[in-house]
Amino acid sequence: MKEVELDCLGEACPVPLVKAQKKLAELEIGDILIVQIDHSCAMKNLPEWARTDGHNVEVEEVGDGEWDVIIEKVK
Repeated sequence: MKEVELDCLGEACPVPLVKAQKKLAELEIGDILIVQIDHSCAMKNLPEWARTDGHNVEVEEVGDGEWDVIIEKVK
């Protein structure tokens, strides 16, 4: 199992979502993708997509208006 960070700070939707989809496709089951975002639209859409796709998701606020979306690839 590995952890991969994806810096999407300063990028508006749908860029963080598209980058996360591409990066998650490269990972293996059990790997963790940590997407760093600071756009409220991405904060809603990214976890929603990942959950709908069947992955485990946690969101942590790491600063004022900055979040880490932690996605565990399960399939």
